Amino acid sequence: MKSYPTEFLRNIGIFAHSGAGKTSLTEALLYNTGVLKRMGRVEDGNTVSDYHPEEIKRKVTIHASLVPCEWNNHKLNFIDTPGYADFIGEVKSVLKVVEGAIFVICAASGVEIQTEVVWNLADNAGLPRFVFINKIERENANFEKTLNQIREILSAKVVPLHLPIGEGENFKGYIDVLKNKAYFFDGTNLTEGSIPAEYEDRVLEARMQLTEAAAENDDELLMMYLDGAELTPEQVAIGLKKGVQAGKIYPLFVGSATKNIGIKDLLEASCELLPPPQKSYDHPVAYVFKTLADPYVGRINFVKVLGGSLKPETVLYNFKKDKPEKIGHILFMRGKEQVQTQEVNAGDIACLIKLSETGTGDVLSLKDKPVEIEPVDYPTPNMTIAILPKSKNDEDRLSSALHRALEEDPTLKLEKNLETRQNLLSGMGELHLEIVLEAIKRKYGVEVVTEELRVPYRETIRKTVQVEGKYKKQTGGRGQYGHVWLRLEPLPDKEFEFGEEIFGGAVPKQYFPAVEKGIREALNEGVLAGYKVMNVRAVLYDGSYHPVDSSELAFKIAASQAFKKGVKEANPVILEPVMLVEVTVPEQFMGDVISDFNGKRGHVLGMETQGRWARVKAYVPYAEMLKYNIDLKAMTQARGFYTMTFSHYQEVPPKLQEEIIKKANLNKKEEE
Repeated sequence: MKSYPTEFLRNIGIFAHSGAGKTSLTEALLYNTGVLKRMGRVEDGNTVSDYHPEEIKRKVTIHASLVPCEWNNHKLNFIDTPGYADFIGEVKSVLKVVEGAIFVICAASGVEIQTEVVWNLADNAGLPRFVFINKIERENANFEKTLNQIREILSAKVVPLHLPIGEGENFKGYIDVLKNKAYFFDGTNLTEGSIPAEYEDRVLEARMQLTEAAAENDDELLMMYLDGAELTPEQVAIGLKKGVQAGKIYPLFVGSATKNIGIKDLLEASCELLPPPQKSYDHPVAYVFKTLADPYVGRINFVKVLGGSLKPETVLYNFKKDKPEKIGHILFMRGKEQVQTQEVNAGDIACLIKLSETGTGDVLSLKDKPVEIEPVDYPTPNMTIAILPKSKNDEDRLSSALHRALEEDPTLKLEKNLETRQNLLSGMGELHLEIVLEAIKRKYGVEVVTEELRVPYRETIRKTVQVEGKYKKQTGGRGQYGHVWLRLEPLPDKEFEFGEEIFGGAVPKQYFPAVEKGIREALNEGVLAGYKVMNVRAVLYDGSYHPVDSSELAFKIAASQAFKKGVKEANPVILEPVMLVEVTVPEQFMGDVISDFNGKRGHVLGMETQGRWARVKAYVPYAEMLKYNIDLKAMTQARGFYTMTFSHYQEVPPKLQEEIIKKANLNKKEEE
């Protein structure tokens, strides 16, 4: 594939809710541009863009896939994106590098939740876009209902360029409103014909809507339109182009990806109506928007060239990593197909192989011309699992494999929880994490098992006590002697505080740090279930020492013993972490969410509605939220999403405390 000048490039994301037909549309686009001699099928696992084994197995798009093609002397970089909420990170990465979008909507299912979510993201990005109503031949297809939904939920600025002739089993073809032509489908081919008489009024109405929308985007056309002049199709096309690129018109097309209907019109419109990339810089600049970690090839960085041109052997600088990077092989990729190139012009998208330090979100530029790009606001992972290798011998290999997975996916997070002694992998949902672990096994041969998440409970005291600790040991020579009196007090707003109120040198100052150290070490294991102790103030107020036998070790041990003894006497209780949870769902599910929170010992803080959406905020114990991602999907037909952040600790109800203590004691016996 040759290099194209910037003005003849188009970067276009294909977005939709899963199942609407994005990947089938991608196949049809490739077929019509001559890349394919025969279209693949998602059901058969032989499409160009869904080529990863996990995608073929599940028949869903997981990775954003670049599929360039050529049409009318233009290069069109289409990017097929995932339609599941679990992979929204891939969608956000793509939105950063495209200048146009095609939103695919099923004529039977209508506007689904993920379409709405991504449409709003495209709004925020100010992205010109088309709407393609797909599967018009499907049973229960309803064009008018779907169009009304689109205008109500997505935007009133959606204007039909196509009207279907029939729908469902009665689908016969479509009408091009701008060209005023009808195209009939005979089961194999499209043929041009006259507009059926029964559609003439509907076509006239649609053309008036299109003409008015186009005229509003060009002062000269608007004056002509207001003066009653009839605008030619060429004049309407001028206003239409301006309106599309200004984000004031969203043209709507109709057809069938699998039947190859309406696809060439999309290709024409992509070239004629969508904008080319901007030349942002006059020197080489490359932005990395996606990374693939291949165990054989190494790191593959997908880059958009923002300025100048990229050539092999060029040395650029990664300012984020503070490292130079020498450009080696440059590839144009189409799905998994790779073609080497010697130059990539500004605005184009390509892949760089085996860069040593560069990852997603990094920018490469000349060392004396640093460039900063606003980072993508990736969502916070909201589901966590505890993982470990099936074989202990695989610990190092698992660590390396996880590092590679994190390079690929900015929405993954890995953390070692020192309190629970677990490796925690967090992602966007059950499917997301399941696929990550499958890919690790396939790519690196490491089997991963999961274990039950442990909640990082804490322990504290509920009353003030005074307690003595004495450590005395005589062994023939010099002995050990430490003696302290401590006062333990509840301290609600602070984890721990140490104080001293010694008078008359009962305990010399030199031993104060040892006393504090002994108490701090004792904080790590509570007396009820072995959890860390918090919200305690410990005051050293008296004691005694021996001029020969006293030592830092003796006072440390005495303080530790006193603290543990005092906690037992101070009405100890178990605390649990409480999360601030914010859930966003379609309004009809708000009552279910609130009821569910009440059943989870939650405390609802507030609720509000905005259009079709409802937002609920609540404090909920972490122990009740471990599988909330799954619960919410079941409750809302996978149409809700949420964020969760730690808020505070609160006392566990007595009955649950008994269960926690009992379980901790059983685990302790098993370990012994």
